[in-house]
Amino acid sequence: MENSFGVQQMKAFGWAARDASGVLSPFNFFRRATGKNDVQLKVMYCGICRTDLHLIKNDFGLSTFPLVPGHEIVGIVTEVGTNVKKFQVGDRVAVGALTGSCCSCNNCTNNLENYCTQFVPTTSGYQPNGEKSSNFGGFSNIMVCDAHFVLRIPENLDLDAAAPLLCAGITTYSPLRYFGLDKPGMHIGVNGLGGLGHIAVKFAKAFGVRVTVISTSPKKEMEALEYLGADSFLLSTNPDHFQAAQGILDGILDTVYANHPIQPLIDLLKPNGKLVFLGSPQKDPELPVFSLIMGRKMIAGSFIGDLRETQEMLDFAAKHDIRPEFEVIPMGYLNDAMERVAKADVRYKFVIDIGNTLKET
Repeated sequence: MENSFGVQQMKAFGWAARDASGVLSPFNFFRRATGKNDVQLKVMYCGICRTDLHLIKNDFGLSTFPLVPGHEIVGIVTEVGTNVKKFQVGDRVAVGALTGSCCSCNNCTNNLENYCTQFVPTTSGYQPNGEKSSNFGGFSNIMVCDAHFVLRIPENLDLDAAAPLLCAGITTYSPLRYFGLDKPGMHIGVNGLGGLGHIAVKFAKAFGVRVTVISTSPKKEMEALEYLGADSFLLSTNPDHFQAAQGILDGILDTVYANHPIQPLIDLLKPNGKLVFLGSPQKDPELPVFSLIMGRKMIAGSFIGDLRETQEMLDFAAKHDIRPEFEVIPMGYLNDAMERVAKADVRYKFVIDIGNTLKET
């Protein structure tokens, strides 16, 4: 059938939030039919990101309802468009936070689609045909996406383990690579040991980098050192820890979303050190300009990663056996899981077993 824009559609099913209460429930909707440049996939797993929680609560003021969350999507190809050559039915594939861009601007032609001013987010954006309605994400049985934005999952990477890598994985891998914090023998800090932070530790160690975990929770010390293999731990509520560690780090990945001071982090950096924001605090921190000048230090930010880099990240994870720490849940547990995400009560990611537990009503 066709919608009002003349686009062929097909039935789909998932779970959606109807309003900013954030309560999710079964939802019948339509996706566009597979076009000549598209890949259709049966969704097998989808990770839950903290951004999903923000979107269903409309914390950014940008959400359109009904809203189907999910941008860490993995599945099996069920149909390909006539122009698609790099995928075929049965392939293991993934779709991350990006499902469209203009494909012609300077950013897009330089493998920076994630910084295109017209990029199309997987959830709660605009359809490529301009229709002003929510893009429906991966908490659903099927997905249709332009093949350019579809990624291949290596054979030795489990589907459920691949899901969190599509957001948390690339969000930490990209700045390690771009800012040159991936060189063996370097020493970096990871501020915050959660969904982003724990994967950052794993990637950094695989690069041969020394890692110091920085956390407000003393309970995270054993986890960081004994399980994740970090080299040292700093308790950010202990001034003595920070005093003793001043000037030791080449860079810091700051994964914390809560408001926090950055002067203590700047003090941990060597001259030419880099503090890279991956989380976005609700209140912009004060900029310690004098400290930056006196150490020729840098403050930067990074947003997910481009498509080429994301494929590289998946291949790297497969080669080095990097698996996120996650809990697989059935679809019916979704609202409980969202409540636990809000409380940071998960180690460290949820992955929904959609292929086996999503039941149409």
